[in-house]
Amino acid sequence: MTKQIAIAALTIGAFILGTNNAQAQNTTATTTVNITLSDVISIDAGSTAIGNTVDFNYVTASDYNSDQTVTKANSLKVTSTKNFNVKVKAGGANFMNGTNLIPVSVLTIKAATASGTMGGTKSAVVLSATDQTLVSNAPLGSALTLNLDYTIPAAKSSSSDILGKPAGTYTQTVTYTATAL
Repeated sequence: MTKQIAIAALTIGAFILGTNNAQAQNTTATTTVNITLSDVISIDAGSTAIGNTVDFNYVTASDYNSDQTVTKANSLKVTSTKNFNVKVKAGGANFMNGTNLIPVSVLTIKAATASGTMGGTKSAVVLSATDQTLVSNAPLGSALTLNLDYTIPAAKSSSSDILGKPAGTYTQTVTYTATAL
């Protein structure tokens, strides 16, 4: 009987110790989450400056004797992870129609009165074939918009820069570049 009591006591002890070990399980788990960032600057799709045209029409005497402005909403949509500048330049020194030329300096580009969501210091630029700063130190952001006014002032359209040129369509490209600071 002593032997049976000893076996029973050992069995109960083993059961109790085994039950405690079975209850001692992990109740937490740890996972590492990584966020990998890259610097980005982009003139986004939806910018009307991508593949669009700006048309000035001189049909009447009044057209030649007044300022003409064409406003383009969402001319530029920029996404940048850093502050940035926007520069503009013409693809050459002249608007061209065959061998007939009008200097690109007849055109001024500037932020429209309702300029959009892009911050920074905005400047009016008399177009040239050299990069010029249109917006400086624009704050970082996503899909920031800039609405632009393209203007040919009457002082240019009523001068020999345009007057006396053969009738026709004069063309030149304008390139915008966004650069992170």
